[in-house]
Formats: sequence, structure tokens, C-alpha cells
Amino acid sequence: MKQQIVIFGNGEIAELADFYLTQDSAYEVAGFTVDQAYCNADSFRGRPLVPFEQVAETFPPERFGFFVSIGYNKVNALRLAKVEAAKAMGYRLASYLSSRATVFDGFELKDNCFILEDNTIQPFARIGANVTLWSGNHIGHHSTIEDDVFIASHAVISGGVVIGRGSFVGVNVTIRDRVKIGRQCVLGAGALVLEDQPDFAVVAPRGTERSGVPSTRLRKI
Repeated sequence: MKQQIVIFGNGEIAELADFYLTQDSAYEVAGFTVDQAYCNADSFRGRPLVPFEQVAETFPPERFGFFVSIGYNKVNALRLAKVEAAKAMGYRLASYLSSRATVFDGFELKDNCFILEDNTIQPFARIGANVTLWSGNHIGHHSTIEDDVFIASHAVISGGVVIGRGSFVGVNVTIRDRVKIGRQCVLGAGALVLEDQPDFAVVAPRGTERSGVPSTRLRKI
């Protein structure tokens, strides 16, 4: 019998979490919960949606697990706050590791992780609790991803890198080997990081400039 869990969230990420957990895990999603102020319906995806303030009455922690499905809002602080609140209620936190991710012997999956398809986590790399790895990332050997980090798609984390607690790593970021990223840093899409970054650093490369020539004037297209 599958372990029943309740998901915190009623947005797109919660919808995705429900899909992945239902299709590719040992869990069964029994219902959803959000803060009372955002609980504007009685159900979500065909299952009960209840206020978080009353969730333990409908889904008692003695019988149900819990998964917090929130993005990187407030540099991951909101997700962390709900994880801590759920733990304080006595819930056991679930995690999702895609069957299409590549991990090796010795990998430890910690609480409230969401690791999607095509992630490669090399030997001796360590992933903390409450970490999201969106699809297609490379986590190099002997690297450490600390707690509460969110890594978007197709990031390349080279060997021996440390990414500090609560940081956000955008799509297509590349981090050179042995680089240390501080706490609650934000590395914007496409950043090439070649040196250590202090706590709360923001690395935000400019996007490609738009040409002054309209597409209607391009030749051979």
C-alpha cells in the first residue's frame, strides 16, 4: 500500500508535484493545503483542499506524510517556513526522486527534496534537505548543495562546488570547479561563475541585445 501524503500548494508547481508523485513514486496524494487566505475552493485536482491552519484535523500527521511544493519565493524562505511549520505539527516530510534521474550508491535523499528527470548527481556529491533540482542539471562529484536551495534547469555545477543555504541558481548557469557560493545568493540565467561569491550576492548577466533590424528585412530566412 502506498504512503498517503498531503501537498502544500495549489498552483502550477503543486500540480506538477502531484503528477510526478502520482506517476512515479511510492506515495499517494490524498489532498492539498494552503494558507486560509488562499484557500478559495474546496478541492484541487479532484481532491480535498483544506486550510493549512486546519490541515491536521483532516490529514492527521500520524497517518499522512507532507510535501511542501513551493518555488523559490523570497529566496526560498517561504518554502523553508512551511517545511518548519509542517515539522512542528509532527508531519514526516516526503521527497521525490525521479526514476529518470541518475544517482549512485551512497546517495542520500533528504526531506522535502524535489529532484526531476535527467539530473545527474555524480558520486560523492551531497544534496541537502528541501532542495529542488529542476530537470536536466549536472551536479559534479564532491559538490555540496546545502539546504533550501533551488536549481533551475540545465545548470552545470562542476566538481567540488559548494552552493550555500537558500541560494537560487537560474537556467543554464555554469559554475567552475571548487567555487564556493554563499548563503541566499541569486545566480541569474546564463551566468558563468568563475570565482567565490559572498553571502547574498546577485550575479545577473545581461540578456542578448535585440537587433535593430526587423525580421522582415532579414535575407535567406
